[in-house]
Amino acid sequence: MTLYCHRKAAALYILLSLSAAACSTGKATTSVPETTPAPSTASTPKQQPLSPPGSTELALNGKKISIKYSRPSMRGRTIMGKLVPWNQVWRTGANEATSLTTEADLVIGNVTVPAGSYTVYTLPSEKSWKLIINKQTGQWGTEYDQSQDLARIDMDVKQSPSPVEQFTISLVKSSDTGGVLKLEWENTSASVNFKLK
Repeated sequence: MTLYCHRKAAALYILLSLSAAACSTGKATTSVPETTPAPSTASTPKQQPLSPPGSTELALNGKKISIKYSRPSMRGRTIMGKLVPWNQVWRTGANEATSLTTEADLVIGNVTVPAGSYTVYTLPSEKSWKLIINKQTGQWGTEYDQSQDLARIDMDVKQSPSPVEQFTISLVKSSDTGGVLKLEWENTSASVNFKLK
């Protein structure tokens, strides 16, 4: 009986010793993967907007003139006369209304435009275009209020030398006190001169 108890105690001692040794060497007693996959940090790239924002600006005698607009693309569509109907006021871009801000009094075409912020619309037709300077600002591009028009200005229209895929507005300096506002899309280029007053 005493021998049996001694053997049982010895077996228990050996078992405890082995357990302690396993812990001291850092060996785990349960199966756990060494590494678990990290959560994926790869994000799906954001889809580019169909009509991304664009801007153009020019300084004349230290006074800044800028236009902010959205830039739709042709994407295989017929633009002039269809997507942009003839003889109807066009938002001149996409999304929010196209904005014109000038720090200087300007003469656009033959019309005086005082320093300030405006919305730009156009009235396109097959043979002529009008640039519309509207006093309402901050609205969606299709919210046009004719009673807010400051002026409607004749533009020069010609065919572009090559197709323009994405609608583009540019302000091009022509002298120290003047420049050209140009709209280009598909096969059409419409422009008007402006200068400091």
